[in-house]
Amino acid sequence: MTTHPAVVLDFGDITDQHADAIVNAANSSLLGGGGVDGAIHRRGGPEILAECRALRAGHYGKGLATGQAVATTAGLLDARWVIHTVGPVWSRDEDRSDQLASCYRESLRVADELGARTVAFPAISTGIYGWPMDDGARIAVETVRSAESAVEEVRFVLYDEEAYQAFARRVRSV
Repeated sequence: MTTHPAVVLDFGDITDQHADAIVNAANSSLLGGGGVDGAIHRRGGPEILAECRALRAGHYGKGLATGQAVATTAGLLDARWVIHTVGPVWSRDEDRSDQLASCYRESLRVADELGARTVAFPAISTGIYGWPMDDGARIAVETVRSAESAVEEVRFVLYDEEAYQAFARRVRSV
């Protein structure tokens, strides 16, 4: 059955989440990095990196494009899958909002293909990629709330108080 997912907020570390799928704010290489990406690879173990390398050796030889999503095992995480998505770098001169919204839509599409019912998302692009937190929260919440998906619950896992409050304002206002 396709509906709109319920939106839940959680404060903490996304690698501690129990969910069918955990979304990774990956870089296009799919081979790990800093922030959420590095934490997921470290905590999830070598199985995630091995599957990412296999993806790079196959269909994603040039890497994963911004706004797209692909799944791997979750390794040692308390989830079945990790859905990797590449967020856009924020630009003062170019509106990349559609690319950021695509990260959420494409991740939900992949979750639907996998049969995932619970999905944990970070605040994509709001860290090292510089997206302003309030705008990132707006795009995330609006996109998920308007998505038609068999996913029953989307949990935004926010690492700090600023992010949590920005998402809480958006959840209350929409």
